[in-house]
This record gives sequence, structure tokens and C-alpha cells, in this order.
Amino acid sequence: MVPLRISAISYLNTAPLMWDFEREQTGWKFEISHTVPSGCAEMLRAGTADIGIVPVVAYPLIAGLRIIPNVAIGSRGPVRSILLISKTPIEQIRTVAVDAGSRTSVALARVLFRKWFGGRRQFTAMAPKLPIMLDQCDAALLIGDPALTVDRSRYICYDLAEEWYRRTGKPFVFAFWAVREAALRSTPEGMDLVRIFQQSRDHGLENVDTLAQEWAPRVGLTPAQVRTYLTQNIDYTLGPEQIEGLELFFRYAVDHGVLAESRPLEFLSSLTTRAAQTPA
Repeated sequence: MVPLRISAISYLNTAPLMWDFEREQTGWKFEISHTVPSGCAEMLRAGTADIGIVPVVAYPLIAGLRIIPNVAIGSRGPVRSILLISKTPIEQIRTVAVDAGSRTSVALARVLFRKWFGGRRQFTAMAPKLPIMLDQCDAALLIGDPALTVDRSRYICYDLAEEWYRRTGKPFVFAFWAVREAALRSTPEGMDLVRIFQQSRDHGLENVDTLAQEWAPRVGLTPAQVRTYLTQNIDYTLGPEQIEGLELFFRYAVDHGVLAESRPLEFLSSLTTRAAQTPA
């Protein structure tokens, strides 16, 4: 049987989620590819991936997705890896260079500007090269690993997840696992995707010291800094509080013209047979 195709993100913050898959400890065979957040969304939309880490703003735009429950990439405060880096105070920013691989972070920046920071700004997608971005625009939005090593003493920096939490008191969710309903029809009998993905996350967090040693030289941080980031800055749950924050973000995004529409969150049940997983 052809293995299910997983589209993952090649950032440090996904490392705990991928623990079992990268060590082939799931008990099932998957075909894994890595890309940027916007690439995961595009692969699911095009049907070239069956399961992916979906930027939350892409979810309303892709029909036939089910969310794997209680697993996400979010934050309850400062996230450190979603930074608006500016040459001027935020109220003076007029142009923003944004990482072309980002969707949710750009949408969050637009919501923050339109609701709290004084209105619309001009956004321009660029490669994530900070000096070039700041040469051409007032501010730059960096996401993922490049943001973790920015020398904040040289710039005015705004952590967007922290800005969101400060104003709403809610966690922010950047991405979650989602599976195409069409792929569920060919899922092997006995494969419980909910258990597999939740268990991989749990095993990753149980082995965070190993991940810190592996990733520190890759991202230019110390193991202690990586450990702090994975255990204190990133929130890997998708419980009631996170869902409330996500639904509030969708409402603000629609109200302020950042998203054309939203749609209800539909979750995959923890099922163990192909027949039960097949939509009616």
C-alpha cells in the first residue's frame, strides 16, 4: 500500500512533533517531505500531500480538511521566532517586508496593525534576508529559525505572539496538523492517526534534551536556549483555551478584511479502522 504523504516544516519548532516520524517509531510507514509553512498549505490544496502542518489562515481556504486534535504550534506569550523588526517605533512604520514563506504571521501582523496599531500598512513579500528587507522597508517580519538569532539590541523588535497575548489574554495558534478527507478513505485499517500524531508530540517533548543537543548547532543557539524555546515559548497543545484564541483571531481577521471568510473547525476523531474513518 502506498504510504501516506506528510508535508512538514523544516523549523526547530516542529522538532518535537516529528520525533516518532524521523525515527520511524510510529509503527507505520509514511513518506515525509519538508518545506516552508506556505508550501505545506499548497501541497495539501494540490493533493500532493495527505497530511500537513497547516498555517491556520490556510485552513478556511482548503476544502476537505480535518484537524488532528490537541496538537498545534502556538504560544501563550512571547514566542521569540515571530518578530517584527523595525528601524522606527511601530506607529511610524509604513512599509513592511515579510518572509515569503509565511502566511499566518503576516495575517497576524495585519490584524495587529489594523485593530491596534493605527491602520493598514504596505506589505511586500521578500526572501528572509534581514539587511535587504530593512534596506527596502521600514520593518521586516521574520519567522522561524532566522528570527531566533536576531541581535535585538540593534533594532526595535516586536514579538507578535506577545503583542497578541497582551491585548487579548488568549494564546495564539500558528499551525496545526490537518489531514485531507480524501486520504482517510485509503488509510490502512487499524491506523489511528490521532494517537500517532499526539504520541509523536509527547515523545518529542519527553526527549527535548536530545533535541536541544541536535538542533543547537543547526540554528546557532546553545542547547539551553533551544530547550527554553521548545518548553517555554512554544505551546504544542490545542485545547479549549487555544481554540478560543484561534476563533477570536479568525473573527478579527474577517472583521478587518485580512481574511475573506472563516469556517468552523472540524476535527478528526480517534478511530482505528478505515471504515470508521471514511466520511459518510
